[in-house]
Amino acid sequence: MSAKNATSVVTVLKNDTLNTKQKMRLIKLRMEHFFLGFNDRKGFLMQLVIYLLLLGIGFVYLYPILYMFVTSMKSLSDLLDSAINWIPSSLYLSNYKQAYEVLNVRPALLGSLQIALFPTLLQVAVASLVGYGFARFEFPLKKFWFALMIISFIIPPQITMMPTYRLFSTLGLTGSLLAFIVPASLGQGLNSTIFILIFYQFFKQTPRSLYEAAEVDGASQFTNFFKIAIPMAVPAFIVSFLFSFVWYWNETYLTSLYLTSSSTDITTILLQLQSFSQNYETLYPATEAGPNKINEGIKMAGTMVSILPLLITYFFLQRYFVESVDNTGITGE
Repeated sequence: MSAKNATSVVTVLKNDTLNTKQKMRLIKLRMEHFFLGFNDRKGFLMQLVIYLLLLGIGFVYLYPILYMFVTSMKSLSDLLDSAINWIPSSLYLSNYKQAYEVLNVRPALLGSLQIALFPTLLQVAVASLVGYGFARFEFPLKKFWFALMIISFIIPPQITMMPTYRLFSTLGLTGSLLAFIVPASLGQGLNSTIFILIFYQFFKQTPRSLYEAAEVDGASQFTNFFKIAIPMAVPAFIVSFLFSFVWYWNETYLTSLYLTSSSTDITTILLQLQSFSQNYETLYPATEAGPNKINEGIKMAGTMVSILPLLITYFFLQRYFVESVDNTGITGE
């Protein structure tokens, strides 16, 4: 019970004009307000349930990261010692040194940034244009094209994957970044439909009077888009950019299909992580009882290195990301 409520209860008890029954009713009412709440104010029990749920959800998300980080800091002796669980005997950084060399981080990081950044920028730009067009204009077969866009997202990508690969191979797009850049520039990037719907819903809620007033002053449609629509849709741009960047960064199947199936020097962090054990054995050959044999600590260090850029990005942008999600009314995935 808060100090304010406790003071109020003491005041009620000292009030001589109330009989015992009235005092007990007031105390009971105070207790109900404190535990169950009143009006729009949540009570203690509801707040307790909410915080317990948040702690439980936070634990589910943070536990794998904490486990990977702690394990990556363990030496071989710590891994073999069952008494050492969460606190290593010392910070063993050699795991990260070996993981850095095995992952070939510099070219892999450059490849991941290329595959994630360039298609994301094009995808967000095209999705904003398409969403703006659907929200602001009426044109023939508008509902048909909108439904066709939804259907293209509903169809499982595994069904269209091989025909798409055949098309890209015929056009000479495989083995280069064009396999990701061309679809993104045509509104068919990774989950582009979601971003079009985000912009469509956002521009649909924008007051039409703003555009009409600008048109009266002589503004063109491009002026309306760049001077009115884009500044008002900054939250939608931030959410779309972050989601698209993460999805492109984490995409491994299409990356291996389009890049590794043809001769190319482009590689990514996650592709290197998939072949981590094989590359480690090639770089650090060891006998059955040799000291260089791969262990769980080295694997976890490689995993931490692969997700570290995303963690850093979210750390610096999380405030803008949360504010943008609140403004757009979108739930994260």
